[in-house]
Amino acid sequence: MSRFSNLGHRLYQGEVSFDFVGRRKLWYSISGAIVLIAAIGLAMGLHLGIEFKGGSVYTVSKPGLTVSQAQEKADQVVSSHPLVQSTDNGKIRIQVSTEETKSADEVRSQLAEKVGVPLDTVEAQVIGPSWGKQISQKALTGLIIFMILVTAYLAIAFEWRMAVAALVALIHDLLITIGVYALVGFEVTPGTVIGFLTILGYSLYDTVVVFDTVKENTKDITKQNKLTYSEAANAGLNQTLVRSLNTTVVALLPVAALLFIGGGILGAGTLNDISLALFIGLAAGAYSSICVATPLLAQLKEEQPQLKALRKRVLQHRAAAAAKAAEAAAPSDEGADEDQPAGMVGQRGRAAGAARAKGRPSTKR
Repeated sequence: MSRFSNLGHRLYQGEVSFDFVGRRKLWYSISGAIVLIAAIGLAMGLHLGIEFKGGSVYTVSKPGLTVSQAQEKADQVVSSHPLVQSTDNGKIRIQVSTEETKSADEVRSQLAEKVGVPLDTVEAQVIGPSWGKQISQKALTGLIIFMILVTAYLAIAFEWRMAVAALVALIHDLLITIGVYALVGFEVTPGTVIGFLTILGYSLYDTVVVFDTVKENTKDITKQNKLTYSEAANAGLNQTLVRSLNTTVVALLPVAALLFIGGGILGAGTLNDISLALFIGLAAGAYSSICVATPLLAQLKEEQPQLKALRKRVLQHRAAAAAKAAEAAAPSDEGADEDQPAGMVGQRGRAAGAARAKGRPSTKR
């Protein structure tokens, strides 16, 4: 841990630096490949919960009843491939789609008979598709309003180029998270939508922290000729790197416990809908703020004429300094006779001096 803290100090002081901005093409390629895979998964379709497509839910309470046992009994009652999960309070939740031809009362009574419990211990809830449509529309409206407010805030607090870079990073995180949901086949519920909106907040937080440092580092940058905008932005990114990683790891630990321990080991499937969204979204948000948002910002900024001129001036200054250093390091042998060995030249010089001192020619005939 002390080594990691020391690394953070060295990054902040500029003693160590990782060239994230200079390798923007690599990060763009990685992000493009991930988004493409996510888009393929999204094209295959999302597994929507009954809150969005309608259906009926039956909750069975019986001590010792396992998910596999309940799945076997439910398959005997309905023919529409019911989804069986365990809830947090130890009950069994059975979801039946709208494709089922049997009525809710008929399914409820047959489930009670198959499982071997009284009828009043089986709770039934019927959800129409219109309600799910309203939820979907409200979620989409909330997402659009969130994006507009975020863009306006960043454009006012920073500038429009930072707003564009942050918006691209947010869309990047959202596409990856939704695509992973489609690929793994997890059910999309209202909890999933809450998870989606939550990860956008985390991603935005990381990006704003980095941008604030970049803004401070690039203040009056055109008045010097030592750093380009990309280099100053990369320095700001390195200064906040350890902080971003620490924040992400601390946030991921409880989410990982919900996903892998609660949903995976303990079998609480209802935790998966929000925990997977948070886990993938937090990881994608940390990656995008470091490898997507800041490199894209630097690329957009260096399209400005004054920053193009700055880059040219910095490179010329470095080339002149390198040439001067090379000239100073080169040996000065201009007075030596290139056709004679160094020892011979020295001997002849000494002989000429002695001859001049005696007033006679310096060479023998």
